[in-house]
Amino acid sequence: MTDKPKAIAVALLSGGLDSTLAAKVILRQGITVIGVNFAGGYCPRPFTGQSRAETAAEKLGIELVTLAIDPDFIAMVKRPKHGRGKNMNPCIDCHTLMIRKAWEWGQAEPEAKSQEPKAKTRRADFIITGEVLGQRPMSQNRNALNTVARESGVGDRLLRPLSAKLLDPTEPERVRLVDRERLLDIKGRSRKRQMELAEQYGISEYPSPAGGCLLTEKVFSKRLAEAFDHSEDSLEIVELLSVGRHFRLPSGARLVVGRDELENDELVRRAPAGSVVVDAGDLPGPVGLMILDARLQTADCRAPAEEDTVLAAGICARYSDKRKERAVMVKVAESEVTVQPAGEEETARLLIA
Repeated sequence: MTDKPKAIAVALLSGGLDSTLAAKVILRQGITVIGVNFAGGYCPRPFTGQSRAETAAEKLGIELVTLAIDPDFIAMVKRPKHGRGKNMNPCIDCHTLMIRKAWEWGQAEPEAKSQEPKAKTRRADFIITGEVLGQRPMSQNRNALNTVARESGVGDRLLRPLSAKLLDPTEPERVRLVDRERLLDIKGRSRKRQMELAEQYGISEYPSPAGGCLLTEKVFSKRLAEAFDHSEDSLEIVELLSVGRHFRLPSGARLVVGRDELENDELVRRAPAGSVVVDAGDLPGPVGLMILDARLQTADCRAPAEEDTVLAAGICARYSDKRKERAVMVKVAESEVTVQPAGEEETARLLIA
């Protein structure tokens, strides 16, 4: 007689306390858990070191798969079916899309030549999230949770371990893959129960509830809305919105100026095709990226106007160590221009958010 195969759960793992606890609750029932995290776009990866999800997966001792924030997410953010929160965050639509894509990944047959670690562990039985009933008024009320389960296509194979006893039994509970009595009945915005569980499970370090999704942040949301107004909706542009200072030049071109060495390096690494690097590094000073307005780009017009070149160089010079000098030399693409550092009033007028 062979042993019954161990159940497999896919877990949306942000690395926050709730998603970490949800995974831990299921792990304690002897179920294999595979973490799925979404990164890129408005869920930025850290410049250096591990992400929150990587740290959490390591502490839990589980496999972590990172899926990309792809164009489907950008299209969803532009036109959410269920509206947005205080800023640009369409939480119901976003949770729905993440759960659908994570579940599709968990159900797909790995390719024969797949390089995925532990690819044989695919074919998940159900999916879990760290959502808590009533924690977020818009996206975690009972109706919203039911909407996400239904519209993601996952249905009652979606289990929320932290609030499961307050919700209808799911398929993994009904078929006894999961013991419902060992699930939880947490609700509301207080984190007291979660913090007590963290101590019980030996989870001593975890991030604050804020952070992770930039769509909840005021400045990023203003930048994103402004970018959409200028037909800038590529993943490359969205990822750049969280880096540096952003300016809209008179022609409609975007200028991004790094605030420190790490951001300078990131701007060079992430430079979209056709962008122009403005480098005041010899001053020393920042690196800037000049990106033509997407509405004006044509096969015959991909170079910045001279006015933009001078202005971009002047703005970069303003944030260099020679901002008080009358004339500063700045490298723009393969040439050098001598400019007067831009003034405070001019930069403030062109600054986005």
